[in-house]
Amino acid sequence: MKLVKKPEIDAFFKNPPSHVLGVVIYGKDRSQVIERSTNLAKKIVPDINDPFNVSLLTDTDVDGDPAKLEGELQALSMMGGRRLVRLKFFTEKAALDKAVAATVKQHAAGDYNKEAFLIIEAGGLGGDSALRRLADADKALVSIACYEDETGDIIRMAREAFAANGVSLTTGAMDIFAQRLPKERGIAHQEIERLILFIGPNSHKTLEERELQDFLGVEPEASLFKAAQDAFGGRMKAAQAGLRRAFAEGETGPDAMRALSGHYNKVKLLKSHMGRMGSKEAAKAAGVFWKDEADMLRQAQAWSFDLLDPLAADLIEGDKQCKSTGMPDLLIAERLYLQIAGKANRAGL
Repeated sequence: MKLVKKPEIDAFFKNPPSHVLGVVIYGKDRSQVIERSTNLAKKIVPDINDPFNVSLLTDTDVDGDPAKLEGELQALSMMGGRRLVRLKFFTEKAALDKAVAATVKQHAAGDYNKEAFLIIEAGGLGGDSALRRLADADKALVSIACYEDETGDIIRMAREAFAANGVSLTTGAMDIFAQRLPKERGIAHQEIERLILFIGPNSHKTLEERELQDFLGVEPEASLFKAAQDAFGGRMKAAQAGLRRAFAEGETGPDAMRALSGHYNKVKLLKSHMGRMGSKEAAKAAGVFWKDEADMLRQAQAWSFDLLDPLAADLIEGDKQCKSTGMPDLLIAERLYLQIAGKANRAGL
């Protein structure tokens, strides 16, 4: 049974139906997968660290002993009642995916201990995954995909944390902070907690933009997002300098490609909106930060879809090279950033 809408997912986590024997929570955002799995586990057993009532397995355990998962699902709770089996399944082995799916199918059919609840924490399972297909279709199982948080999700998460700790940000400061936060939930949580400590928990203080810059520690020009914006704006030297500063601060090639892809998508979205509405409305609909509005509108006007569309393949290839070759990430990213800046210049920027 595939759950997609937020209300139905929230309802499931609040009160998992008794007929459901297992759930597959998967996605590339591993922190979100683990967070959701842990929250669900706390609904199943009183103590998720109880060694007598909770079994923790990894894909390595199951790969080394194919019968191990089956054995844990057959085992009874020493104290009676529900038992929890958690499987961390981040492998890419198709054969292991099929083997685990076969065992889970038997559990869903009631062949093992019906009081054993199975939680599988998985990576980005593709449409060809036997485990994902099974969880999508079987009524005794649930599948939940974890996608990268959107900007609105990040802002909502930050505001809830700030309110719970008696602090807040001005609208402008929140816009800046949200743009700088990574979409990987675990890291975003850490940055939010770090800012709360910086402001002072329960101080009832509202942080302004200028004060936020003190917390961020570096000028916005040092961020990959600004470097990507400079590249698409044709500012070759600024893009190169910003990229190198970001790498010096610990960013990586995949991070640089993600920033570049994000800006690419925003330019395309803004350009699409501009064909149907006024510039101001288009910028707002595309989620453009007000300070970047003039520059973003210039970029959307200068870049044609004929120039933008072929870049998709370059971005995918650049990301692949950063993740799979022995070449330095910085050189791969720098080459693409400068190529894009050159095309922006030729487009009139």
